[in-house]
Amino acid sequence: MGQQATPVRTARLGKAVGPEPTSVSGVVLLLPGGEEASARRPSPVWAAALVRSLGRALSRAGRAEGLAVHPVLYRYRGWNGSEAHLAADAEWAADEVVRRYGDVPVCLVGVDMGGRAALRTGGHEAVNSVVALAPWLPEEDVAAAVEPVKQLVGRRVLIAHGTNDGRTDPELSFRFAARAKKVNREVCRFEVHSDGHALHGHRDEVLCLTSDFVMGALFGCPVSRPVEDALAAPPPIGLRMPLAAGFGKSLKR
Repeated sequence: MGQQATPVRTARLGKAVGPEPTSVSGVVLLLPGGEEASARRPSPVWAAALVRSLGRALSRAGRAEGLAVHPVLYRYRGWNGSEAHLAADAEWAADEVVRRYGDVPVCLVGVDMGGRAALRTGGHEAVNSVVALAPWLPEEDVAAAVEPVKQLVGRRVLIAHGTNDGRTDPELSFRFAARAKKVNREVCRFEVHSDGHALHGHRDEVLCLTSDFVMGALFGCPVSRPVEDALAAPPPIGLRMPLAAGFGKSLKR
């Protein structure tokens, strides 16, 4: 018998989180984490707890503005070297947003390897902003091309990372942010002190920070003073901004 052809896998947009607005004026694409190398299908559970929490928080925050929040369902679990499968799927998802909703601004919100995918895909013409939480970024290697930053020119970028992250190195995200800041002033980075990779310890603050940033980037809503200061501050101050305990409790939306 001849060898069976490998089924062609396709990325998909997951069902909108929360009630989808009747008139969509902005879209968040949620990019879950992944692995460095894997040809396996992603888990049926589309995202880790942090990504699900982000989806719910963003849907609530943007409901009145016409925000649609969709998870991206990848073809593969792995980034897979030069194939960069997760970034390719994020690119496809941004194209799909344009097909479904037309000319609306898109924010890519990624966690872990999804954070790398969000940063890599930030140059898509529909994307105006990127959020990368505890992003997985490659070690700097003289034999390999450095992770690009020029695609982020003209986008507003937020990176947040726990200082005790044992899975993804917060120093690598700082170095990335420093390079990105040289070509784009609209980059800020927050440090979540004593928190780990899943950002459990300051989950509410991270959700509020992300919602505040996304609403400002997509709809021009006023952002909080800490975000405003972080964007305006020169490096390294605006790239090592501490996320204060209780952030968001006094925010009015």
